[in-house]
Amino acid sequence: MYEPMIPYKGLRGTLERAIVSDARIDRQIDQLIEQNPRIIPVTDRPSRLGDELVLDYAGFSEGVQFEGGTAQNQTLTLGSGSFIPGFEDQLVGKNVGDAVDVRVTFPKQYHAPNLAGKDAVFKCKIHDIRLKQKYEPDDAFAREVAGLDSFDALRERMREGLQAYLDRQAADDLKARLLDRLLEDFEIPQDRLDRAIDQQLQTLEAQLSRQGLTVDAYCQFMGKTREQLRQDCAPDARKGIQRQRVIREIAEAEGIAADEDDVARAIQAICRDNSISVEQLSNHLDEAAQNAIVQNVVTEKVLERIMECAEIDTVEVEDFVG
Repeated sequence: MYEPMIPYKGLRGTLERAIVSDARIDRQIDQLIEQNPRIIPVTDRPSRLGDELVLDYAGFSEGVQFEGGTAQNQTLTLGSGSFIPGFEDQLVGKNVGDAVDVRVTFPKQYHAPNLAGKDAVFKCKIHDIRLKQKYEPDDAFAREVAGLDSFDALRERMREGLQAYLDRQAADDLKARLLDRLLEDFEIPQDRLDRAIDQQLQTLEAQLSRQGLTVDAYCQFMGKTREQLRQDCAPDARKGIQRQRVIREIAEAEGIAADEDDVARAIQAICRDNSISVEQLSNHLDEAAQNAIVQNVVTEKVLERIMECAEIDTVEVEDFVG
């Protein structure tokens, strides 16, 4: 077996393990309650402000159905101001099954120029009227939302899940610190460093794009030029190349590789984390993406091996809830 020059065996490290606090569990439960209101069907009265309707609608202007003005089983809370002015008011006092012609005038500054300032009619069909009611933190909430017998059981389930999450965070933090201690400075060809910087900037550009921003707008906000931005990326790019070298050498020494099962599990994890199917992900799995998954699997295996070879002291620390 190849023996690397990197002294990765016998490192000492401290695992800082936070024990889940009641405050963290309380905050998680509060979020769960906010995200999962009790839905109560309304069948004994007409609709009123605050009700949620489930309806179909189709919009017409000058007798012609227009694009973007049609939906089925759309949810709308009356009084929320989600639709154009006057729309929601005309659905107050209606009953399940009613067909309602809602007549409105689009604002003059409406985002669709072909509709701006024009009269329109939306032909609506009301399927359901319902109320959203906030749950109390009790056994009923645990049963109806989480499928558990009691609120105590829900708290315990959350405690287990949150503890597992904090433990993973602590382990990942220690792995990163141990790996950083193995990094060595060496001469990196400028073209390789430039490619690594380019990759960082591409990642930044993708993140900004999801927020509707551009790199130029980001530079303007930060008061930097593109060249200054590249210079800012250089230290992390250099560190990334150093990490790759350490991981490659340890992987070779330990005979670490990513087999088909490893890659399949990694793909399933990506799908689970992003709530998509394997079929949906496969449409985006080009050669570069597949290589990245393989590299991530190898990296995680190497980090696990470094941990196995290290002398670890575990200390409990306070669970900080910001």
